[in-house]
Order: sequence, then C-alpha cells, then structure tokens
Amino acid sequence: MQKTATFITLIILLVAADLLSAQTRNDITPHILNMKERAVVMDRWTEGRLDHLVPELMHREGIDMWVLVAREYNEDPVLLTMLPATWQSSRRTTILVFYNPGEGEEVERLAVARYDIGFFETQWLPDEEPNQWKRFGQIVAERNPEKIGVNFSEHFALADGISHTDFTHLKNSLSSDLQERIVSAENLSIGWLETRTDEEITVYRQINRIAHNIIAEGLSEAVITPGITTTEDVQWWFRDRMRDLNLTTWFHPSVTVHRSEAPEHEGDFSGPSDKDIIMPGDIVHMDLGIEYLGLTTDTQRNVYILREGETQPPKGLRDALEIGNRLQDILTNEFKTGRTGNEILASALENAENEGINATIYTHPLGYHGHGAGPTIGLWDQQDGVPGNGDYPLYPNTAHSIELNAEVFVPEWNRNIRVMLEENAIFDGENVWYIDGRMEEFYLLPRQK
Repeated sequence: MQKTATFITLIILLVAADLLSAQTRNDITPHILNMKERAVVMDRWTEGRLDHLVPELMHREGIDMWVLVAREYNEDPVLLTMLPATWQSSRRTTILVFYNPGEGEEVERLAVARYDIGFFETQWLPDEEPNQWKRFGQIVAERNPEKIGVNFSEHFALADGISHTDFTHLKNSLSSDLQERIVSAENLSIGWLETRTDEEITVYRQINRIAHNIIAEGLSEAVITPGITTTEDVQWWFRDRMRDLNLTTWFHPSVTVHRSEAPEHEGDFSGPSDKDIIMPGDIVHMDLGIEYLGLTTDTQRNVYILREGETQPPKGLRDALEIGNRLQDILTNEFKTGRTGNEILASALENAENEGINATIYTHPLGYHGHGAGPTIGLWDQQDGVPGNGDYPLYPNTAHSIELNAEVFVPEWNRNIRVMLEENAIFDGENVWYIDGRMEEFYLLPRQK
C-alpha cells in the first residue's frame, strides 16, 4: 500500500512539473495516464471520499442511514461513482448502506449483495437467508436508524436514482415504523457529487489543460484550412483526437461560424451545428467537453480567421470579448457560500444591466457529470430563475462551468454578435478561480509569431 501511495505521489509531481513547463505552450500534449494508472488514482480518490466525505455529509444533513440501490444496467448515478474503477456497472441487485451510529464512532459501510462491492463488504449470505430484501430489512432493524435516506428527488435527476420497483422492495422489507423514517437523500447525493477533494482539485487543472490543448490544436492550421475545412470536419476531428488520446466526451463537440456578411447562427442550443466552410474573417466558435479520471470539462472558445493583411481581429470584436470577460467577473463576484443559484443569477443580471451589458447566463456545476449536481445558475431560456435546481445553495470546494454570453454591437460588422464563453472554475468558499485560465484574446489563424 505504501509503494502504491508513493507511486501515485510521484505521478502527481510529474504531472505538476509538466504543467509548469507548459503554461504558455499549446503544442505540448500534457501527460495522460494509461488505463491501469487511472484506475489506481480513481480508486484511491473514491476510498478517501467514502472514508471522509460521506461521514461529513451525513452529519451535515442529519441522516444516520443512507441506502443506495441499483440493478445491473439501471444504475443510480450516485452509486456508479462509488464502484471500483474496474467495474462498469453494478452486479445483479446491488444495495449499499452507510450507517452512522453516533457517539463519535466510525460510519459503517456495508453491502447487501451477492458479492463484495469493492470498498463495501457484503453482509448477505444466501445460504443462511436466501431472500436478499429480507436480509436488508434485518440489517436495518438491527441498527434502528432515526432517518433512512433514499435517493429520490423531484428536481435533481442525479439524486433520483432509485427505481420504482426497488423503492417498493425497500419499503416492503421494513416494518411500518421504519417505513415512516424514510426521507429523501437529495442533499446527501448532491453533496457527494458536487464536492471536490484537495487531490481532485489539484489534478483538475491538468485535466483542463488537456482539454485546452486539444481545443488549441483543433482551432489551428493543423486542422483548419480556410476555404476547404467545414465546421463539421472540425467537430469530427475533435472526436477522433479525443479517441486517439484514450479520452471520451460527454457530448458531441459543437463548432459554428459567425461572420460579418451573414446573420449569426440563431440555434436554440438543441439543434445541429452549422456545416459552413470556414473562411477568412470568420469567428469559429466551439464547445467541447472531455472525461478523464472520472471528471469532466466543458469549454467554449473562439478563433478568428485573419483576412489578408490583418494581424489581429477588428477592434469591435476585441472589445466584445472584453465585455464578455467583464460579464464573467460580474457573475463570479456574486459567488457566496449559502447563496442559491437563483439569487446569484438575479444579482449578476442586475449588475450587468447596470453596466449596460446585454447578458444571458446559464452556468452549471461540473464534476462527475458535465451538467453536474449543485446550484443551477440560470438556463439560456430561463433567465428569471430555475425552480428547484436554482434554489439549491452554493457550497465551497465545488467546480462550476462559467457559461454565458454577452450580446454586443460590432461597428465593423454593423450588427450585434453574441460573445459566447465557457470556462471551468473552482469556488473555494471565498474566491472563484479559473482552473486553467480563461480566454481573454481570440485564438488567431494563422498564428502570429
């Protein structure tokens, strides 16, 4: 075990050294672990989270028993994040139980399943009790918890992981007295999914650096030949590049063109991207998210295709990007522990309006899932607040995708454009900081020396 810890520490140090040497370089591919090395890291993270984070969250929410149930290929999203890295799904019916006996004792962690479940030792021996649910009922009765947290939720899909059938079995296995103690474990589930540990935050910077490296390459001469390359070509290049690096994505990349002589793409964020041929004078906007070490990114950036004789974008475009950056600052300045997503949204939009910025904000949590658990801070079509998801409070040590746009008039184009930005950031309880920086200048193609 000591050798494994030393090995992982060495990997993290090497990753950090590689990062420091590549701060201003987009032509260096950051180090990416092989699959075996990833499993070691992910399992160490999971075990540490189970040991320390779960007890803290159970205490915070006042729930002394937390039960998660899933069947193979119909998994609770929370349960999936607690399985060993080599497990692709649950096995048969999988029941995980956490019990806090109080009085300073350690939280008990067990399974009621046909097999041991990685970090959970099963308490069900079919030779002694063939009925799995009956054995579960015995385990609960023996511990006599005051509150039995179960993953059901009206507003958060990620916290609504128990199926109707499994909930029926769970409830019927308990006495009427214990049935009355069943409560929603919504906040427990969200807390588990949204909270990032120190180690995760440290490595998240490298994960974002990998994503930024892929983006910079995709928005360069290595991929784009103006007059030939289409936006669809670039989309598929991103998909292939991620696969080449043994990475996956949680959505198909989006690549669109904004140009002076044609109306801006007026999509509703749900339709297919344009299939334009990329030409000089275009802004090429992209949206990309990778998955690595169980964590996700979500980034939008822009490249300007220089016309003959140009060395930089028109001043109106540069000013528009500066306004977009200002909107980011207005939003992140509103991040305060305990404020709800709707409160942050309303205050940020009011301050943006006071500064004359035509803003749309649709920022979301990030972590195990791209559209992660935690406070939703607006949706592109719900700028008056998001009931339920937007009423959840902001907690420290959480990751967020700072996603928004500012509509700005560009004199050189004689029309408005939407400056669409998305960067990943950590809220540490006091400040918001971008995990690997943010775009404050357009990428240029061709690159300038």
